[in-house]
Amino acid sequence: MDTSPDGKGIPLSPWLAPIVWEGTFDPTLIDSIYKQQNLTIATTVFALGKYIRFLKDFLESAEQNYFVGFHVHYYIFTDEPEQVPAVELGEDHHLTVIKVPSSNRWQEISLSRMRRLEELIESQLVNETDYVFSLDVDAKFYGHWGVETLGRLVGALHPWFYRSPREQFTYERRPESQAFIPYSEGDYYFMGAVIGGLVKDVYQLAKTCREQLEIDASKSIEAVWQEESHLNKYFLYNKPSKLLSPEYLWDDKKSKPEEIKIIRFSQILKNYAEVRPNP
Repeated sequence: MDTSPDGKGIPLSPWLAPIVWEGTFDPTLIDSIYKQQNLTIATTVFALGKYIRFLKDFLESAEQNYFVGFHVHYYIFTDEPEQVPAVELGEDHHLTVIKVPSSNRWQEISLSRMRRLEELIESQLVNETDYVFSLDVDAKFYGHWGVETLGRLVGALHPWFYRSPREQFTYERRPESQAFIPYSEGDYYFMGAVIGGLVKDVYQLAKTCREQLEIDASKSIEAVWQEESHLNKYFLYNKPSKLLSPEYLWDDKKSKPEEIKIIRFSQILKNYAEVRPNP
């Protein structure tokens, strides 16, 4: 749990990494500091199959809220490049479309995300970008998301588990999986919808998770929540240097409790059976 008895968000993790809540930073001050660094933030988005329909709202809401005034480069992975909407981008915001094969299983799309992220960093981002975020497309921005989120390695607390004891976390519990975490371990449950950090650190995360996923696949094992399970295993032993409170990753299905003062980014309501290629 990372809320105190008075309902306010606790600002530090047990290993003293900051947890970003409204009121823990001065956006004007922090923007002025980072502006001097001339940073570029790459942002990968996976919009395969019917998920392409969410891209327009994602991009339009991002342009109103996401690193406004900073260099941003979106990389859109899709099997339907011709369906990528024409969205007016702000100054110093750019977009590149990367065509990838379609898949009949949403689990495979999820599993391939780490590999594609690793390959993109290796081939392009390592020389062009300072930070990279990988964000889910089936979500919208509702409020400011800026440089307060930047850090060496950044994880987002899962909106459904941030007040739960570790025994209730949906970690992979089978010892034969590389993603295995016993009930006695774990600090938080992180959601795979938001991953970020310095390019070299996200590269190491993506590479390690991809390797662990391949070991599991060679044994015909698929972790309970695919790459999210491996992400949680990675964060268990490679602690994030900054944690994003559920303000930065909410769920439209969930009512807003007292400690959430603002919702900045939230997963939208959708019919999974309709948008996913398989159950």
